[in-house]
Amino acid sequence: MPATRCRGYGTSTASSLATARAGSSRCSLKFWTQRTTFRSRFIPTTHENDSLGKTECWYVLDCEPGATIIVGQRAKDRVEAAQMIEEGRWDDMLNVLPIHKGDFFQIDSGTVHAIKTGTLILETQQSSDVTYRLYDYDRPGTDGKLRPLHIEQSLDCIDFDAQAPTDGTVTAPEVDGVTELESNSCYTVDRVRVDGSKTLEQRWPFMCLSVIDGEGTVCGEPVHKGSHLLAPSTVDQIELEGKMELIISHL
Repeated sequence: MPATRCRGYGTSTASSLATARAGSSRCSLKFWTQRTTFRSRFIPTTHENDSLGKTECWYVLDCEPGATIIVGQRAKDRVEAAQMIEEGRWDDMLNVLPIHKGDFFQIDSGTVHAIKTGTLILETQQSSDVTYRLYDYDRPGTDGKLRPLHIEQSLDCIDFDAQAPTDGTVTAPEVDGVTELESNSCYTVDRVRVDGSKTLEQRWPFMCLSVIDGEGTVCGEPVHKGSHLLAPSTVDQIELEGKMELIISHL
């Protein structure tokens, strides 16, 4: 059976390409684009009342010059964070980072994070049924009212011991064209560069493939930048041909 094509991303803010499930494990692949409107999310999550927490990672596909994102915060504990929030000291609290095309960020559950204007990312995440909004820039919803915040829940979930990153430069080694960007109990994410031909073993319940640059073929099917495929467990090998770069994820 060939790999299955998924729809590509368009002009919408968020495009969910695939959600795959194996047993109780779920993994989603999404694109988030913040091109015209400043829209940010602060959603630290954790396991609560038997709900799924959310671990995720971001690969920066493109960004405008001077673009930034938010990953982490600077308060040393809940008391200091609560005081910063009460006083509106968001610039002191939030860890704002400059970003560049090709940067990568692993965002563990309990991390304050937000995407900002001029950013296009590929997000691989543990599917979650809980999100908390810590700050929303006082923007009204479609009904004209301010959207509800979840300050107490967020303070309960923030990991104050976590070290905030200083940049997103990929430092992992590239071996035979493959760079393991992240591997944890929720997912593994690789960057794969192809110049000619390459064969990948498919040993997992599924594999998500996104072509982020170049063109070629996947299992004989023509692909190009913006093509996305889902390889089920019935596919034993992934045959890649051409000159292209892919982000590949699996459980």
